[in-house]
Amino acid sequence: MGGFFGVADKEDCVFDLFFGIDYHSHLGTRRGGMAVYDKEKGFDRSIHNIENAPFRTKFDKDMQEMKGKYGIGCISDYEPQPLIVRSHHGTYAITTVSKINNQAELEKRLFTKGHSHFLEMSGGDINATELVAALINQKDNLIEGINYALEAVDGSLSLLLLNSNGIYAARDKKGRIPIVIGHKENAFCAAFESFSYKNLGYSDYKELGPGEIAVITDKNCVTLMQPGKDMKICTFLWVYYGYPASSYEGVNVEQMRYNCGEKMAARDNVKPDIVAGVPDSGTAHAVGYANASGVPFSRPFIKYTPTWPRSFMPTIQSQRNLIAKMKLLAVEDLIKDKSLLLIDDSIVRGTQLRETTEFLYQSGAKEVHIRPACPPLVYGCKYLNFSRSNSEMDLITRRVIERLENGNVTDEVLKEYTDPDSEKYEKMVDEICKELHFTSLKFNRLDDMLESVGIDPDKLCTYCWDGRE
Repeated sequence: MGGFFGVADKEDCVFDLFFGIDYHSHLGTRRGGMAVYDKEKGFDRSIHNIENAPFRTKFDKDMQEMKGKYGIGCISDYEPQPLIVRSHHGTYAITTVSKINNQAELEKRLFTKGHSHFLEMSGGDINATELVAALINQKDNLIEGINYALEAVDGSLSLLLLNSNGIYAARDKKGRIPIVIGHKENAFCAAFESFSYKNLGYSDYKELGPGEIAVITDKNCVTLMQPGKDMKICTFLWVYYGYPASSYEGVNVEQMRYNCGEKMAARDNVKPDIVAGVPDSGTAHAVGYANASGVPFSRPFIKYTPTWPRSFMPTIQSQRNLIAKMKLLAVEDLIKDKSLLLIDDSIVRGTQLRETTEFLYQSGAKEVHIRPACPPLVYGCKYLNFSRSNSEMDLITRRVIERLENGNVTDEVLKEYTDPDSEKYEKMVDEICKELHFTSLKFNRLDDMLESVGIDPDKLCTYCWDGRE
């Protein structure tokens, strides 16, 4: 997915910028970047590959050498950024978190209007952040240009843009990811993750609304484009992607996961010996389940992270599966002859969870009951790059549905499979359970999950579970 952080400081922003970006490392795996502006030196930028080394290691030297009053940076899951752009708006740096579904259409539109070229990245694709900059440059006014880009993108787009006047923060039109503003004496910051600035001395100032555009300097935060009323923030942020210390729309990630676990326990009827979570995001759900059910919480396997942090995951799926397996170490005394109830955040392909289950059986488990913390993923996400699936057929639900329906899968048929009270849903769950060799399988219900968040359900995106846009 990716995340970003920006700082406007009366003195020098680089220390806060360095650590603020680093606190977003769980959101991306491939690139990190920093760009700063100093009145005397102008713009300075650094981008590094972070696939095999953490952000802090790669950028330690840059942090010592860079200087600036304003700065932005990112952890990127794909494209190198921030970019430095020279246009009729002047020179600016820009970083984005986006998923652009209509990229080909936008390229054609820009070429028709006289845009000459885009620089290709190593994979042959154009840099999405460069495309966004080209859209911004279509308008005479910078704010109109940013708003034009937000409106033009089908999918999602949030951005930070830095020039000599300050840092412009623009949240996606539907607010699919957060942008939070922090404040301390003589400084403001903008972040994806709200916890990222707390240890740097900032306190919460405000959260931008959907489509809101604001500019921060060391002196203030000014709204330039008022927020819209419609919001569809990604619910999966609470279930999986968000870090436990973060809050979105006033709801803490860890607390939401406790709530999920509690509601799952209330609907369950199995009596396992222990409850466990797949590290890391399944753990809090398991704590909530254990607290509500009275079944002891335990950690029958541990993730080895000293040399394999969460962000170290290869881009090739077969290698990802291998690394995920190698990270887990069994605590056999807590597994042998035990009935285990295991909570993971979700089931996507099913490959890793099947291997984890086999790993537990090989370590002596008597039963392995699986309880995903969210409903079955039936639709590939159109709005955020939270999964590396290249096709909806990568989803185990879709493969099972295709088999059960003999290939005759329509939108109406899919709707039946998203109804937890339907016979088709029950059959799909049974087939997944058999295919992945679980003792039993029961997904969290969508209504319970939304209630666990606790904000207006109409403001939450549920597309990957029910296909509703």
